[in-house]
Amino acid sequence: MTGLEGIFTVGLRSLVAVLIGLFIGMERARHGRAAGMRTHVLVCLGSAVTAMTGLYINEIAKTGDVLRLAAQVISGVGFLGAGMIILKNDNMIMGLTTAAGVWATATLGIAVGYGFYSGALIGAFFFLITLTLFSKFERRKKNTLVVYVELTEMTQLNNFIKEAKEKCPAEPTFRVYAPISGSAGHLGIDVVMDRRKGLHADEFLELEGVAYAFEA
Repeated sequence: MTGLEGIFTVGLRSLVAVLIGLFIGMERARHGRAAGMRTHVLVCLGSAVTAMTGLYINEIAKTGDVLRLAAQVISGVGFLGAGMIILKNDNMIMGLTTAAGVWATATLGIAVGYGFYSGALIGAFFFLITLTLFSKFERRKKNTLVVYVELTEMTQLNNFIKEAKEKCPAEPTFRVYAPISGSAGHLGIDVVMDRRKGLHADEFLELEGVAYAFEA
């Protein structure tokens, strides 16, 4: 990790970590999740740098456990992921996939930091396959469609419900709770519909006062 060759290695591994975090983060951001591109890039890059630091210390001091710092990343990111898990008023849990994704991204970053490129790239490939392909299988098994909608003002609730019922062929039901974004004055709503007749998240974005809308 020293000299020109070492600098090139650090740069290459950092770049690979950024790209892996970027691709995974893009998929999460496309679904409107709290942990998007920047979060996944930072987690992956930070994990890679931590692994490289362990190698550097071992190379310079000729002592120390190169796995110790990486082990702390695994446990530390676990606490970060726990903060992304949300328990709604109706005991419905959200954020498990995002939390698991951030943790897995950290492990990929560690692999890159140690130069285990094949493991990191193959792992990232199957990671993305799991997020994209398997999610479609899960949705097909469910007849109920739940779209999370966040209004910019609580006073818009009645108008939103009226418009949603007019536009939706199926009779939707609504669950109201605190907004996921935590923005003052906002209101979070789960719109529960028949998947075959329900509206898509993009259609809710066209309604007045809607700040965010994505499939839950």
